[in-house]
Amino acid sequence: MKRRAGASENKAAKKQKLLEELGESWLPYLTPRDAEFHQLWKTRYSKLLLRKAEKIPQELHHIVQEAFLTLQNHGCFFQDLVRIKGKDFLTPVSRILIGNPGCTYKYLNTRLFTVPWPMEDYEIKYCHPELFAACKALIRLNDYLNIEAVQALQGQIFSETKETEDTAVSDREQDFSTFIKGSLLEDQSNLYTPRNDCNSLKHRTSYNLTLLNYMDPLQMPYLKQEPYFGMGNMAVSWHHDENLVERSTVAVYSYSCEGSASDKVNEQDVEGRDPADWHVGLKVAWDIKTPGLAIPLHPGDCYFMLDDLNMTHQHCVLAGFQPRFSSTHRVAECSTGTLEYIFGQCEIALQNLQVDSDSVALSLKSLEVQVVKEVEGIHNEVEFEWLRQFWFQGKRYRKCTDWWFEPMAKLEEFWKKMEFMTSLVLCEVGKGERTMEQRNEIISCFLPLLTERQELRKEWTASIRKRETDINWMFEEL
Repeated sequence: MKRRAGASENKAAKKQKLLEELGESWLPYLTPRDAEFHQLWKTRYSKLLLRKAEKIPQELHHIVQEAFLTLQNHGCFFQDLVRIKGKDFLTPVSRILIGNPGCTYKYLNTRLFTVPWPMEDYEIKYCHPELFAACKALIRLNDYLNIEAVQALQGQIFSETKETEDTAVSDREQDFSTFIKGSLLEDQSNLYTPRNDCNSLKHRTSYNLTLLNYMDPLQMPYLKQEPYFGMGNMAVSWHHDENLVERSTVAVYSYSCEGSASDKVNEQDVEGRDPADWHVGLKVAWDIKTPGLAIPLHPGDCYFMLDDLNMTHQHCVLAGFQPRFSSTHRVAECSTGTLEYIFGQCEIALQNLQVDSDSVALSLKSLEVQVVKEVEGIHNEVEFEWLRQFWFQGKRYRKCTDWWFEPMAKLEEFWKKMEFMTSLVLCEVGKGERTMEQRNEIISCFLPLLTERQELRKEWTASIRKRETDINWMFEEL
């Protein structure tokens, strides 16, 4: 469950520096009650688009909200054990990943495996007809959000183009010759950059999965407080979404259960955001000069983080009083996160294994350093990025479908063959027919991968014990 140490340490250093600069004070943030709220949104957060619930088809609301409740009733939401700064934590939010068959999504060192939604050419057996209906509803929501995201990006491009043209006209009035030589050519090149063409828009909005979230704040013994602005209880801390296609849009459908009138807070008595309502918080990443935003989310609202907003800004989810579901649709970067990919890797590794036609004995075709290194690297990838990730999460996937179990059993068979290939390398190195130089060369590339494997196995053993301890603690609390 290793994570890039450099990125994590850099983030921690930035956070510490920001908190030191703040001292005992809070950064300012705005809500819709502030006069400058909409102007700030327009100028510094324009790539966050909110679609109010009333603008979304009522029938879609009905089937999606029914899907949330169905998944909850069937016990399909789970807290994840994630690793942050070398320590394991249970997420306060319970989740389930639904999406294209064979896709995975990795965040905070945890790989989630999609419960497949219905797609042509795939035979998917759901454990209950209600679960089929729920997954079908979510792919309908996915299709709707895809269309909305494309239109939103087209609108953004049109606005940027118009603004550029208006600026160009103003420049031309001031200095026509300079405009011809510089600005016009630059503006024309910007209008035809690849990121704005139809293929690029489709690429950045073709959601291949959705991460569903559920949390009941009143059932949580503790919620972390927002540290920079004093926004109150956080369900999800400040972050950038991980492992997405660059500049892809994230679309979020939010549904907080209706509360009673007594849950509402008198706005005149509240400074800042209304703590009864759920909000999405936004800030410019590592910036203490620009005020933050807290945007209320009412049942059925959607918001879109367009273009590079997820890269330049951070967002958090601020808890209200009522339970809340959300469906967060993403274009996950899956180049190394699909069954097709990992089976392809296994095929590459197993090409180095040959069977003697007479004795049926297995042997290695090559002991070249690069071949051995590649095979053992794939061996580690299969074990720690796939098999252990899948089985560590227990039998949660059986709640919805058994779709993953057959390919994972096949992957386990490939892993067993790679284990045998490792033993073959050790045997060959021990033979006296090779020169000392040849043996040292193989060992020098082989040993670091074996050492890494041993260390990772220790980490996983510790994580399993951590999970068992947390589960026992939760049962004791109940």
